[in-house]
Amino acid sequence: MPERAGDGMSGQFAIITGSGFADFATAGEPQRVATRFGAPSAPLRSARIGGSRVLTLPRHGEDHTLPPHAINYPANLLALREAGAASVIALNTVGVISRVRTPGQLAVPDQIVDYTWGRRHTIHDGAEPAFEHIDFTRPFAEDLRQALLAAAGAAGVDCYDGGVYAVTQGPRLETAAEIDRLERDGADYVGMTAMPEASLAREIGLGYACLCLVVNAAAGRGEKAIHEDVESSTLSAESQALRVLERFFL
Repeated sequence: MPERAGDGMSGQFAIITGSGFADFATAGEPQRVATRFGAPSAPLRSARIGGSRVLTLPRHGEDHTLPPHAINYPANLLALREAGAASVIALNTVGVISRVRTPGQLAVPDQIVDYTWGRRHTIHDGAEPAFEHIDFTRPFAEDLRQALLAAAGAAGVDCYDGGVYAVTQGPRLETAAEIDRLERDGADYVGMTAMPEASLAREIGLGYACLCLVVNAAAGRGEKAIHEDVESSTLSAESQALRVLERFFL
């Protein structure tokens, strides 16, 4: 595993994959980890990326059967920690609201606005004498964000630094009016999975950052139908994300 002395990122890394990565890291031996919140979305696997072994977990399950609101986020994060992960890179497909990106490109957001509801947002599920009010001013680990951006630069991949990720409930996509509201709230991207992943990671001491694959213009913002946009843009974004990861794990 890569060790980065001095920047707080030493230790084992994990990648949580999202939509579009069904065949990512399926060859490794499955590792089943139980948590007090139940089983994670799928068995963990070890994959070789670049020159390193990295834990991987498909957040939607091995057959992509779990919609965003039904994912067991606490079990996923706790399973990765129990398996030895210290930092998590989340791959998230998103739509773009503002003009910071176009479909087929990448971004590493630096802020979140959470619009989800009904999900388990904390590991503190009862009366606990030592629960913590985590500081979530900056929801992503800055050292990990900068390392991803540096890897993108070294790989020659155009990757935007920053932006606000609006996390919606799903699984339906948004209306054009809802996207207008998100833009008024300051959002640049819209997706369904960064929360409560990011806050749970903070609660249990995992470094966490998103590498976002922009695969469509948000509702009312593009010239193509959304699913047509996704189909034409996903392959480009995926190939660039893999180049970034390969460079990151050299």
